[in-house]
Amino acid sequence: MSTFAPLLLALAAVLPAADFTEVPAVECRPRGGLPNFLAKAATEGAELKVAYLGGSITAQNGWRVKTLAHFRKEHPRAKFTEINAAIGGTGSDLGVFRLQQDVLSKQPDLVFVEFAVNDGGADPARIIRCMEGIVRQIRRADPRTDVCFVYTVTEALVPALLDGKFQRSAGAMEKVADHYGVPTVHMGLEVARLAKAGRLLWKSPLPRTEAERAVLGDKFVFAPDGVHPHESTGHELYLQAVVRSLPLIAKASASAASHALPAPLAPDNFERARLEPVGRARLSEGVMLADMMADPFAKRWAVRLPQMAPLTRPGQSFTFRFRGTHAAVYDVVGPAGGKVKVTLDGGAPRVVARFDSYCTYPRLSVFTVGTDLEDREHVVTVELTDERVDKAAVLAQRAQKIDDPRRFADHHAFPGALLLVGELLP
Repeated sequence: MSTFAPLLLALAAVLPAADFTEVPAVECRPRGGLPNFLAKAATEGAELKVAYLGGSITAQNGWRVKTLAHFRKEHPRAKFTEINAAIGGTGSDLGVFRLQQDVLSKQPDLVFVEFAVNDGGADPARIIRCMEGIVRQIRRADPRTDVCFVYTVTEALVPALLDGKFQRSAGAMEKVADHYGVPTVHMGLEVARLAKAGRLLWKSPLPRTEAERAVLGDKFVFAPDGVHPHESTGHELYLQAVVRSLPLIAKASASAASHALPAPLAPDNFERARLEPVGRARLSEGVMLADMMADPFAKRWAVRLPQMAPLTRPGQSFTFRFRGTHAAVYDVVGPAGGKVKVTLDGGAPRVVARFDSYCTYPRLSVFTVGTDLEDREHVVTVELTDERVDKAAVLAQRAQKIDDPRRFADHHAFPGALLLVGELLP
């Protein structure tokens, strides 16, 4: 979780939440291990790609960078490269859609998946559908690709760990990991142990002087905000959890082989999730695709959004047809955001604001068009409205203010992709 607004899909529960609150907290469950990755890493001259799919904690130069350095140290005869597929403030509900574009297209040997914090408030059924969709997509793309779930923690989510249990999101993910033999590492157990012993400072700057260090005594400074660890302290604990777990995972790893793909745990999982460029929709008159290499604003998002079709005048729209059960739009929100009117299958329009209390800066976001739909053909239209957002009032919800009225003057929308469970129709 970061200062980004959470991206939660409203999915109907298929299992009660209580099923996921009693999973015993264990640092590592090696299950089927990482047989293909470890065998290849031990090969002279092998080239391996390690993907990190996660949120802002993974986006930091912390455990991601440190674990890659550890692999290079432990396996000097192999060459490791990183696939950084982390986006702050996003969970498995976006990760499952962007997996092909951001990870699988680059042919990884190992995929770390880190969403337990950003999925912290999500419905366990939704977590299962998305995380299972991630695993099944990976194994269908290449059954020799290994997967490892890693769990992080925050001050708000630690109570369960203090009681010896996984937080609910991690408990739901364990259900998927059990079904597919995916190893898991909870990187936050040592954090919880220090907190329980009264030795952890969740929110504090790092000491800069000997005097400040003396005042801290044996206290351990975890993060500046209770969420995003300091690189030299909290992220070092995360690294050491992985390092301790690797021998257990190696012991559980059999000979290199293709991973089996059993019947789905949740029949309605998001294995069919796909990301389609917004340009494949029918754009209304006057709507032009931005030049992702030359347009200053669009260029900022080119690494994640395949296209951008700015809606800058009320009435501008895009329409698409798809056959499937879920649709959403992947876009950018920020100071220039306005409101769009979403119409599904000719029903009553729904107005969606592309501006919220976090919009003091632009960021990637998602809004859902429809979910748990009948698996048939659907038609969607998204249109920019002339309704103005009271941006000062929205920002005031988090004690934020409009710093420069010119930055907030526009009321536009910036769609970049369609997120579908199903297929786009011509």
